[in-house]
Amino acid sequence: MFISNAYAQSAAADAGMMGNLGTFLPLILMFVVMYFLMIRPQQKRAKEQKAMMEALAKGDEVVTIGGILGKVSKVTDQHVTIEVATGTEIVVQKHAVSSLLPKGTLKGL
Repeated sequence: MFISNAYAQSAAADAGMMGNLGTFLPLILMFVVMYFLMIRPQQKRAKEQKAMMEALAKGDEVVTIGGILGKVSKVTDQHVTIEVATGTEIVVQKHAVSSLLPKGTLKGL
């Protein structure tokens, strides 16, 4: 009544190995899902932003992080000069440009 059953050593070792995998499988799946839903898209957006900043050229219409719309009049390594109105230019850092606008967008404003 108080004596436990004895089992063969090899059967217990095989069951223990499958038990450990079953324990860690949800954790592994959670990391895989998090990679494909959060980390990978963020890396893709960063790569696209970097390519956009490198491709900035004179005449591009842009929007800054602060919401200022303008036309690029000069591009240097670290800074961009944006014409926000006729005769009015501002200098911003390249990473402050959030997006490129389609050509002719500012004429409609």
